[in-house]
Amino acid sequence: MPRAREPAGRRVLWWLRARAAGCRGRGWRVEPSGWVFDVRRFSVHDGPGIRTAVFLKGCPLQCSWCHNPESQWPEPQLLVREHRCLQCGGCIAACPHGALTWDGDRVLTDPVLCQVCGACADACPAEAREVVGRRMGATEVLREVERDRPFFDQSGGGVTLTGGEPLAQPDFTRALLTACREHELHTVLDTSGHAPTEVALEVAGLADLVLFDLKHPDDERHRAGTGLGNALILDNLRRMLAAGVDVLVRIPLVPGYNDGAADLRRAAALVAALEPVPPVELLAFHPAAEEKHRRFGMPYRHVGARTQEPAALEACRDPFTRAGVTATVGG
Repeated sequence: MPRAREPAGRRVLWWLRARAAGCRGRGWRVEPSGWVFDVRRFSVHDGPGIRTAVFLKGCPLQCSWCHNPESQWPEPQLLVREHRCLQCGGCIAACPHGALTWDGDRVLTDPVLCQVCGACADACPAEAREVVGRRMGATEVLREVERDRPFFDQSGGGVTLTGGEPLAQPDFTRALLTACREHELHTVLDTSGHAPTEVALEVAGLADLVLFDLKHPDDERHRAGTGLGNALILDNLRRMLAAGVDVLVRIPLVPGYNDGAADLRRAAALVAALEPVPPVELLAFHPAAEEKHRRFGMPYRHVGARTQEPAALEACRDPFTRAGVTATVGG
């Protein structure tokens, strides 16, 4: 006897609940969806070959030097480029929540009233306002990155999931990595390592390569720079290596924070004690983050800091070389 069909009303309720939980539907099927703030093509600094980098929103860390401050908050944000404003007043008239007002020669946004609905951005002819972050389904992202397959095939590249922290959206990240694997796309997971261990190990195991950021070897200094300690992070790093995950440790060199001789020696000793010993990539500091923090109205603690000179970057490799760790300098 054929099984009775589930009442349509119940199926609709289930589908709505699934979407509310972060899923997108295809017919009556659902798939995880997540918050993405950029899909950047022709990336050459986020893994081998030419890559398409998918930037996810949301991160448990709040690194004071963060190159993508828009990635920290897990939901959409309003980006304002004041230098583009034409002072036409269109955004003020368009805001349905009364969140915008004149203040002399600029428009102020009341963060309490603003709902980040995007009406002001849609009304701005100069693109001075932009809503950063949109919800995308895994299939939607895959369809977008598939357009770059010819570049992947020619260069040995693929897809990099970064952010933000991809492990902060584990269902979405898992679905993306699985879909890419099914379509034979090389995948890289860029992570801070701060996530429940079972999540970190499962998701990392789906990637071809993990770029594991090491901010500071000292727990207190790590907390001072990122808001959280590094005990869980280091434990996850050790467990990934023990599980056979292909890991490249990346260290962002932040002037006055972790690029001193003592800090580098300690970081080199930490990496050299891992089993197996992973390679290390030292990343130069980029001052462009200062302007991005300003546009999002976020504080920035590294005003005036500049990119290290090539000679200084090369000198940062010495402690790792002496410790027997393969280290390179990257962008």
